[in-house]
Amino acid sequence: MKPASALLLNLLLGASLAGQNPGAAKPATGAEIEGIVTKDPEGEPVKKALIELIAENQAVGGDYTATTGADGTFRIENILPGRYHLFAERSGFFEADKNHGRSDGQLLTLGAGQSVKDLHIRFQAAAVVRGRVTDEDGDPLPNAEVSVLRQTFVSGHNHWDQAGAERTNDLGEYRIANLPTGNFYVSVAPPPDFKSLIEQGGVAGESRSSAAEKPALSYQTTYYPGTTDRSQAGAIQLHAGDDFPVDFTLVPSPSLSIRGTVVNLPPRASAAIMLQSRDFGLVLNGAEMHRDGSFVIRDVSPGNYTIVATVDGAAVPMTARQPLQIGASNVDGLRLEPQPAAVVRGRMRLESRGGMSGFDPDKIFLTLQAVEGEPEGGVTFGEGFSNITHVAADGSFQWTDVPAGSYYVEMAGENGEGDGWYLKAVSAGGRDVNDVGMSVSGGLVVMDVVASANGGVVEGVITDHKGEAVANAVVVAVPEARLRGRVDRYRKTVSDQSGHFSLRGLRPGEYTLLAWESVDEGAYYNPEFLKVYEGQGTVLRVSEGERKSVHVEAIAEGQEQ
Repeated sequence: MKPASALLLNLLLGASLAGQNPGAAKPATGAEIEGIVTKDPEGEPVKKALIELIAENQAVGGDYTATTGADGTFRIENILPGRYHLFAERSGFFEADKNHGRSDGQLLTLGAGQSVKDLHIRFQAAAVVRGRVTDEDGDPLPNAEVSVLRQTFVSGHNHWDQAGAERTNDLGEYRIANLPTGNFYVSVAPPPDFKSLIEQGGVAGESRSSAAEKPALSYQTTYYPGTTDRSQAGAIQLHAGDDFPVDFTLVPSPSLSIRGTVVNLPPRASAAIMLQSRDFGLVLNGAEMHRDGSFVIRDVSPGNYTIVATVDGAAVPMTARQPLQIGASNVDGLRLEPQPAAVVRGRMRLESRGGMSGFDPDKIFLTLQAVEGEPEGGVTFGEGFSNITHVAADGSFQWTDVPAGSYYVEMAGENGEGDGWYLKAVSAGGRDVNDVGMSVSGGLVVMDVVASANGGVVEGVITDHKGEAVANAVVVAVPEARLRGRVDRYRKTVSDQSGHFSLRGLRPGEYTLLAWESVDEGAYYNPEFLKVYEGQGTVLRVSEGERKSVHVEAIAEGQEQ
């Protein structure tokens, strides 16, 4: 699962299942917090900001909210003891850390009767990207989609995350607000050309000869400052409060096409073909299969894609997925061979030296995640397939309509890594697939899964170079090199108001512990990024059930080896 989403999934699952109302109980031993929200760099108070305090463990804590007053202050009382994440929101602003980077909130550890004062939440004014999209004659292009993108690193490869998007209005204008600071790329996808699709598509079920067609002209996805080649895209640097103008002029150019054939189809079955961007996670184009099995996808821009054929009319779901890199020329002779979907079922066994006290079987889920280099989630998996499943009280679980591919299993839910649980063993067909993943190609796959509550624990204090505690430092346990393409093998947390941190549910193995005062979300999943800090981390080996205490000096912003 993707980096910040593990915490989010745990919090959402816990919130939806716990159904608590902390406001109904006001224990005399409840904790309290108070603080202020200000706007950088002036330090002006921010009124009407929403303050959210969310318990890590919904079984013992709760959720609380407050709103800042005219002086920017807030106060929350009668808080159940526990570990909490503190967030603040207000339209037009984003939460920032002390180094002016984007913050994902603060971690607080609250004891019975404890009073935490002088909390300081910093806001920065969000940036805006605006502009106009016109055609070659200077006329507006309505309904074009403009996206602001940021490069990240997920599951072993570069990925483009969408920070914001907007379609142009009737004047060709757009405005994308609430953007944080940082380096971004801007692209514009042309509006759908339904006339072109009708003229070029022909009659469904008929194949057309490429020799009889004239080269088609179409608008292409264009990147700032005006190139259709993504590798030549230029980044823009956004600062707090920026109003950054980016205009585009789209000019028709010869479009690329993908021609191929769908084979291995049952009698009287047909297929729909979709083209999904591996960079943006969006379906960009598609085609229907002709009677002879051929298909043509037109108006394709250079880039990295996954092409998917979904079969209609088959007794069982069938799909084909294939990665595809489009350069400067057409693709011809592509063969797609759909495979039947599989059923993956199994049973989970639980191990705990301390018994099952506090474990709620209703709150444990398993997810199937694509291995490195394969698309994650979304439409490429095919209709009817959900990669998350609930583990029943007897330990049984099942996924249906699983498309052919390679997957690994991940544990999610309130009883996941935050409570010290980890997947100790995963086997399919008598073979250990916990590290390498399993191949699925139709039929029935039977799995055995062992979850252990005896995950390793690493805890300690984060300090700066002066020996002073650092609150809200990002602490990451990086796995050994061969497992760094697996996001689920990392463990991440932040230090609380006293600089303390705790990483739970570590699988036995070797880790490098790194802490940053400020770091871009997900940057630590990139091996090239980690090389910069080689030798600065604390290397440790964790055994099953072992608890280690360490002191780690945080890497200051801009500090490199």
